Amino acid sequence: MKIMKFGGTSVGRPERMHQVKDLITRGEEPTIVVLSALSGTTNALVGIGEALAAGNKTLAKERIDTLHAHYLAFYPALLKTAVGQAKAEEIIREHFEFLNILLKISFNEAINRDILAQGELLSTKLFYTLLEELEIPAVFLPALDFMSIDENSEPELGKISEKLKAILAKHPEGRLFITQGYICKNHRNEVDNLKRGGSDYTASLVAAAIQASVCEIWTDIDGMHNNDPRIVDRTRPIAEMSFDEAAELAYFGAKILHPASIWPAQLYNVPVKLLNTMEPTAHGTLIKAEVETTGVKAIAAKDGITAIKIKSSRMLLAYGFLRRIFEVFEKYKTPIDMITTSEVAVSVTIDDLSHMDQIISELQSFGTVEVDQNQAIICVVGNKVAETKGALQSVLDSLVDIPVRMVSFGGSKHNVSILVDAQYKVQALKSLNEGVFTW
Repeated sequence: MKIMKFGGTSVGRPERMHQVKDLITRGEEPTIVVLSALSGTTNALVGIGEALAAGNKTLAKERIDTLHAHYLAFYPALLKTAVGQAKAEEIIREHFEFLNILLKISFNEAINRDILAQGELLSTKLFYTLLEELEIPAVFLPALDFMSIDENSEPELGKISEKLKAILAKHPEGRLFITQGYICKNHRNEVDNLKRGGSDYTASLVAAAIQASVCEIWTDIDGMHNNDPRIVDRTRPIAEMSFDEAAELAYFGAKILHPASIWPAQLYNVPVKLLNTMEPTAHGTLIKAEVETTGVKAIAAKDGITAIKIKSSRMLLAYGFLRRIFEVFEKYKTPIDMITTSEVAVSVTIDDLSHMDQIISELQSFGTVEVDQNQAIICVVGNKVAETKGALQSVLDSLVDIPVRMVSFGGSKHNVSILVDAQYKVQALKSLNEGVFTW
């Protein structure tokens, strides 16, 4: 059995839903199809929740009506029969009636999570109605019946596997299963989610849970590119990469793949393919356990970075100094991206500023604290790049005209990370594209 996940742009128009239908029915292997919400829907739902949280029910109503109008225009182009259109109209009425009811009750975070779940519920129900209209046999597989997270918002892979396998066992002849990405139940049995981009995560978790033959991630780009094609000219898709390389790129800014979506597939050695819905014959990118190629393979950038330097003359040979610094970040559940040290200073980078004031306040007990905001991490990734002769030199030579704030090298065999001021990000990406790739 294989997994096919389709993102918001892949289902964002009626004609694209028909393309998805063609893609999932062209093979013989049983398939679980994971769908995102229609493009733009999650942003709209976030806006509705924000308006309700602010107590602005008039604005919330306007946003609900705007989104409702979009769906009322969507389904007549998707479905052709009176029966199919009637089913779609009822699905849409039901979900927007729910959203309108929320205007009359007190808002809380649990309600907000219910709001955010509506996008995937709508897209999968409308797509399933299309399959029914075309008399394509399929099983509707509600993600809320098997997808769950614990009290720390971590997926319960064991439970997911047990529940999903039990459900699939009830449909031994089933060849096509339609489910939602992103949404799940939490430890209180409330509707929750895997955060933004979580449909990729859902697909990888499902693939791991059933030990699928492959996990296909279908988007609107032909695989993982060796640089950001929105910024840099002459990029190209990468044919193959390892799980480790893909994880580094996803975490450090490659937008095609959710950062958390690699480890479940890697855990059970399920190959991941990144494919293009609009160009289904394109090779795309295959992600697997081992690759033979070495050296620089791709570059990505992560924005919104803050660098923090803690300087203290007491640090020299001070036992436990680093541990105490890390404990501050652990206390506030703030991950560190990069770290460099000298005899008298430690520099770290973070991208979560939720507890910035508290962190700085506690770090000041160790010494002088300096903060540089609006930074960007440039991540140079490749199999064993840290062990490839000349790789680091070519990276640094490419950035000779750019002020470099930090360099992280050697922590991973597959990654060299450079911190620069955000104003130099585009220049850095372009310079590296010319300096480290052989065309």
